[in-house]
Amino acid sequence: VAQSEDCAPVGEPFQAVPWSQRMVAAERVWPFTQGRGVTVAVLASGVDAGHPRLAGRVREGFDAVAGAGPADTDCIGLGTQVAGVIAARRSPEGGFAGVAPQARILPVRVVDGRPSSNLVAEPEVLASGIRWAAARADVIVVAVPAYRDHDDLEASVSEAVDAGVLVVAAAGDLAGETDGNPAPYPAVYPDVLGVGAVGPDALRWPDSQYGPYVDLVAPGAAVVTLQRGDGMVTVDGTGVAAGFVAGAAALVRGADRDASPREIAHRLTATATPAPGGSWSPQYGRGVVNPYAAVHDRLVTASPSALPAATRPVADEHPEWERSRDVAVAGSLGALVLVVAVLTAAAALPRGRRRLWRPAIAPAPPADRQPEEPGPPVQLFDES
Repeated sequence: VAQSEDCAPVGEPFQAVPWSQRMVAAERVWPFTQGRGVTVAVLASGVDAGHPRLAGRVREGFDAVAGAGPADTDCIGLGTQVAGVIAARRSPEGGFAGVAPQARILPVRVVDGRPSSNLVAEPEVLASGIRWAAARADVIVVAVPAYRDHDDLEASVSEAVDAGVLVVAAAGDLAGETDGNPAPYPAVYPDVLGVGAVGPDALRWPDSQYGPYVDLVAPGAAVVTLQRGDGMVTVDGTGVAAGFVAGAAALVRGADRDASPREIAHRLTATATPAPGGSWSPQYGRGVVNPYAAVHDRLVTASPSALPAATRPVADEHPEWERSRDVAVAGSLGALVLVVAVLTAAAALPRGRRRLWRPAIAPAPPADRQPEEPGPPVQLFDES
């Protein structure tokens, strides 16, 4: 797609560390892995290979809309924005950088490159782009969903997963009151990581679609990232959020080249930072992606084994042990008898002294004989 005056304008300088980068905190993983040797395919509007922060990291790619040709230019800017949060080179002055700054970008154009075009992909075009990328990439991120199911699209996802490629897909930006929150493809497929968007307050971006297909969320509102041409831009969208998850997947793959797509997906979801929705919700999935935990936490994947039944051991005792045990038992019984005798004597001696050692049987009480005839009645009120 030829660049023209109708393309999106270049970005502005930006020196600070964006909030999204502080939330994801991928720099904690960089001493161990930065995604070197991992290729991430970005299915969007193409990627500007000439951006200074992406120079030397972007391959020619494939234009799935035209069916041929490269995709290393980007008139709309979406693909460059997604590639920026994945693999933007660190600046010597600091500030913004991609999640996996040593990963490589494979651009695949799946939407018309004109700014006036609707950012909705056709499922047949997505299927073609996924198949082409699956043979050349380690991770595929679908930044532009389709809103129509197609058997060929589902089959292309299955083929990519079988080939060892993880597929990450945006949940879509049609959650507004008048948009209807339609099902986004391929995010709804079971082998795809569906990604929603949150803002600086970690709450769902209002336009981020929600449903059982949301597995994770990532920064996707007021996100600072690269813009086509040069500079930076602030954008919204689940496509950019999916880029953060794809970058985290690149870090995991870079640290563990033998991890399968399902293992990487499990590590990303199991180590996510819990979101307001709890352990899982249709708005936040399992929570906010956490690259550090996904790389370093080791998850137990095997089923627990039952312990053998406990049995009382039968020991073959030596006669000396039996004799020692008998002596110990007899001694214990003798000591117990002695203690009882001492306690009894200690209680009896003081009482014996008080009775001068006389028998303890008390004398019979004296007999009080009653007269046979009763006496005269006593008048209570008579004077004496």
